[in-house]
Amino acid sequence: MLHFGTDGVRGVAIDELTPALARDLARAVARVLQPTAVVVGRDTRESGPALEQAIIDGCAAEGVTVHQMGVAPTPAIAFAAEHHQWVAIAITASHNPWTDNGIKVFAAGGAKLSDSEQIDIERQWHALVAEPAPVALGTVHDASHIVDEYVQHRLNTVGSAFAGMRVVLDCANGAMSFAAPALFASSDADVVVMNAEPNGRNINDKCGATSTAGLVARVIAEGADIGIAFDGDGDRLMAVTGSGVVVDGDYIMAIAASDLAQRGLLRNKGVAVTVMTNLGFHRAMSQLGMDVVVTPVGDRSVLAALEEYDFVLGGEQSGHIIHRALATTGDGLLAALVLIESLARTGVSLDQAITVMQSYPQMLINVRTTERVLDPVSDIAEAIHEVEESLGSDGRVLVRASGTEPLVRVMVEAQTESLALSSALTLANAVIAQHGGAVEGAH
Repeated sequence: MLHFGTDGVRGVAIDELTPALARDLARAVARVLQPTAVVVGRDTRESGPALEQAIIDGCAAEGVTVHQMGVAPTPAIAFAAEHHQWVAIAITASHNPWTDNGIKVFAAGGAKLSDSEQIDIERQWHALVAEPAPVALGTVHDASHIVDEYVQHRLNTVGSAFAGMRVVLDCANGAMSFAAPALFASSDADVVVMNAEPNGRNINDKCGATSTAGLVARVIAEGADIGIAFDGDGDRLMAVTGSGVVVDGDYIMAIAASDLAQRGLLRNKGVAVTVMTNLGFHRAMSQLGMDVVVTPVGDRSVLAALEEYDFVLGGEQSGHIIHRALATTGDGLLAALVLIESLARTGVSLDQAITVMQSYPQMLINVRTTERVLDPVSDIAEAIHEVEESLGSDGRVLVRASGTEPLVRVMVEAQTESLALSSALTLANAVIAQHGGAVEGAH
């Protein structure tokens, strides 16, 4: 049986995440959240329509009205939840390959679910497996126009003063393939669009935020000022400078934090990030006199911290950027607009803007163990202490277990790449000595 992870439910489409399971999950959502209506949207995966129909059937079986958006970025679906006060269900596996799919749920108002809500929904969901297939009772409305409302809202929020900016958009053959080009077509920017022809199987395939080599080459070939790459469902981004440097979420947040602070808009002078955020970001924020709150991995954790500390900016190195004063969740398109607007307004190139911070070399090693590891930090505490002592204040260690598979992730940041690699290997070998297994990958 599938379970909620850091961001919804995911599995191999149709085989693991079956239409029947999707239908029952929708029924459980309706029973627990008691929505006035549910809005449903999906990315461009081949399995999307079947899972979409199953979710519509599940909602209808509970007598809940459904508003069907069709292909839509996840932040556009959250936008519908925020502005119409509907519960929202997004059918997407984000940056995963086309063979996977998943389901994300937003409460009415556009917020991610709380832990207690997820637990209640999962309990209901698993119990529904034993019930017979339901009969549809609800009604369905076409809500595809909400994508246009979302695009116009984002353009109105940030503005379109991009005259003279040459921008390359990599839409990952995903949910941003229509919304992002439509928005930039309405702006004053000179836009080149790539990977915006989804066929159900090419989403995230050697393109988008997880594979930026093609975008780098295109930015250089076009003589562009900036490149933007979205992931499959459009809630995260990577950027590329005019000289071809890939800019991750840490840099995008650092640029935004500096700009907001200078304009007096960085509420409480703080930013929320995850444990994966580079040490260089922390150093840069310290020099600017800003507080940094660190959360577990996942934008849901970042959002919780933003609420707790009343911050307006947070995100992840992977490109989830949350402008909380403007939206309820991570939004790759909104983050791109904010970044491009700040560059246009200040007359600074992205190559110049990224000097706001200097990242430390980072090495991540995955160790696949022979069994699930519950507390790797305690298991190799002595080895971790020795590595941390050798790195001093110019390095950082993070060891954590995967929540879904027998995998331990070892991350080390240090002053040099060679030191980061040797230190990470030392810790990976300590994990293997304790639990068996082998190194699966390093980057």
